[in-house]
Amino acid sequence: MALNQSSSRDPRRQLGLFAVTNIVVANMIGVGIFTTSGLLMGDLKDPWIMLLLWFVGGCLAFLGALSYGELGAAMPMAGGEYAFLSRLFSPLTGFLSGWVSFMVGFSAPIAASAMGFSEYFLNAYPLLPEWVGLSVTTFNKLLAIGVILIFSWIHSRGLSMGARVQNVLTLLKVVLIIGLIALGFFFGSGDTSHFNVAASTALPSTGIKTYGLALMWIMFAYSGWNAATYIGSEIRNPVKNLPTSLFLGTGIVILLYLLLNALFVYAIPADEMRGVIAIGGLAVEHLFGGNVNILISLLIAFALFSSLSAFIIIGPRVYYAMAKDGLFFGFVGRMHKKHNVPANAIGIQALIATILVLSGTFDQILTFMGFALGVFPILAVYGVFRLRKQQVTAKRFPGYPWAQLVFISASLFILVLAFMERPFESSVAIGTILTGIPIYYLFKKKNAS
Repeated sequence: MALNQSSSRDPRRQLGLFAVTNIVVANMIGVGIFTTSGLLMGDLKDPWIMLLLWFVGGCLAFLGALSYGELGAAMPMAGGEYAFLSRLFSPLTGFLSGWVSFMVGFSAPIAASAMGFSEYFLNAYPLLPEWVGLSVTTFNKLLAIGVILIFSWIHSRGLSMGARVQNVLTLLKVVLIIGLIALGFFFGSGDTSHFNVAASTALPSTGIKTYGLALMWIMFAYSGWNAATYIGSEIRNPVKNLPTSLFLGTGIVILLYLLLNALFVYAIPADEMRGVIAIGGLAVEHLFGGNVNILISLLIAFALFSSLSAFIIIGPRVYYAMAKDGLFFGFVGRMHKKHNVPANAIGIQALIATILVLSGTFDQILTFMGFALGVFPILAVYGVFRLRKQQVTAKRFPGYPWAQLVFISASLFILVLAFMERPFESSVAIGTILTGIPIYYLFKKKNAS
């Protein structure tokens, strides 16, 4: 038995395993892996600890994928956490997760991916702002906004067209990463001595908060392991394909992330990594020289299109599901008559992402959305216990209950430490969640009347 609901108004089930796995991979491999390692090294100062934390983050992501696979097989509908939490806990809990998705979960990563694209593009052409008579900051933001608007338009033209674009972008990105790893280790001028920074034998108490913040940033880089659950209503044979896409996509990304971070350390001395955002470009410059850096920076910049594109596909399905339930603006729940996509939701998401590009710095956006996105997956994974108690699971996966307990405990620990290290950004994230409570009751009152 599954908690599945559908109607004639639902989107068509047209995505197979390959396309959905591509969306998971694209959603995960984004701005995080190409920008956070330099910031992490600035705080951690030890390559082995950084690599260990990337491994721990990958393990947590896979444990989350196990749980979401079971939830998605039982409830293969649009909305992800919104659908799960609304049915397993309460409409208010589901609404708050959808509210966070609207304000932070997708708009902020879209903004961050677009800003990451701009960073790498300007790394290849640093004189371009001067040629057009703009400051670097202004040019960076305008370029990011332009990318957001272009891809939002593409995905408003229909899922079939958007999926084809997504498949090509994801394959190119994976080929780029695999090629970079292989060429870097076999032909690059790196040095294994960069790994020889003495690792700490124990984590000092004064540094525990730093490790928590680092793990939160890493979990943002892994975010997307749950991507398939947001488009469950558009997946063919969802009981099989939805969880399989989560497991395949997450496993592929864990392997690529560990190899890519090892390449960064092999290429760059730890001291030079610290605080660098365009870490991929710097690694290529060390491995192959400055001329190749221009080419690779451009390739990485365009590879970020894939993750940005995936966020634009997935986010509007959450707002669409909320609007169908009467808990969001009605116009957001309308499907385009010709293209059969939630075009209004895509448009409003592009507007929020544009505002974020104009208003925040990269590391502030990273911390803000990392904290906000860490809250509701904890509740969703706990929902597996309720799902099994109600005996409505469509498919059971190994690891229960330990996989869920480890994920929940570790995620709570990360949030507490991150709050202690960055209380301002974390408080803004909590405030964003709480603002959803009166808005929920306004929608509820409106529906009642």
